[in-house]
Amino acid sequence: MPSVETGIALAVVGAVMGNLASLLKHRGCQQVPMVQIREPLQSARSLAASPWFAAGWGIAAAAWLLHVAALSMAPISLVQAVLAGGAVSLAVLSQRLFGGAVEPRQWLALLLGGSGLALLALTLPSIDGSHSQFALTAIVAFEGALALLIVGLTLGYRHKWFVNHRGALLAVIAGALFAAAGVAIKALTGEGGLPIFVLAPLITLVVACGAMAQYTAVGSLQRGGAIETIGLMSLVASAAQILSGVLVFGDPLASGSLGISLQAAAFCLVCASALLLPPSRAADQALIARPA
Repeated sequence: MPSVETGIALAVVGAVMGNLASLLKHRGCQQVPMVQIREPLQSARSLAASPWFAAGWGIAAAAWLLHVAALSMAPISLVQAVLAGGAVSLAVLSQRLFGGAVEPRQWLALLLGGSGLALLALTLPSIDGSHSQFALTAIVAFEGALALLIVGLTLGYRHKWFVNHRGALLAVIAGALFAAAGVAIKALTGEGGLPIFVLAPLITLVVACGAMAQYTAVGSLQRGGAIETIGLMSLVASAAQILSGVLVFGDPLASGSLGISLQAAAFCLVCASALLLPPSRAADQALIARPA
């Protein structure tokens, strides 16, 4: 019988592989023309022609399989906390393998975000089993709230407030889409057969949100630096799925005033991390112009 510990170990490996894959895809995205929503096939062909992006896609597929396996063995809140806690490996890989510059504030942001989500995991009570059971109304309400958030952010994309931060905004949208797909995947990993009227929408949600997330992620990677875009996607996706663990799948919260205070502090650390991730103005202006 697969254990929760095995699921967590798979999540650790998947976190490192996922960060490596994202860095490879970021390098590939920088060498091709900007993706165009009106020309999806041409954009896909140009991305597939990039060896960097193709390698990243392959590693990302393997990391995704590990993620699904981890979700089938362990609660979603623990799996996502482990994934987010591995965010520090993003900066290490970026510097050691790709020679990327990581600002001190970004190191701090990754440490704060990873520490916050790790603290959240440590303050959760002891959990047995995968916690895959859910109420239909709960998952519909949660996915509906994510959908409203995604629509609202998408409508605000052209607003003048986001002109200089569209890469970061796309990263947040991609993270929310990944979260919506992840919650549906978690629901599909439960024991016992789901009725067709639940199974079909969940599979559709995984495919649709997964495809849109990939497209949005590429747009984000092309418009921003590796650390802030990948880091923001990871933080948003992980935080949303940890919340779904409590609200949808019944993962227990800490008991007592101390535990609740520590969990509140953990969420504050995550919020602070998201604010610190974007580069300084000087570093942002130093980004190399993209091919049209």
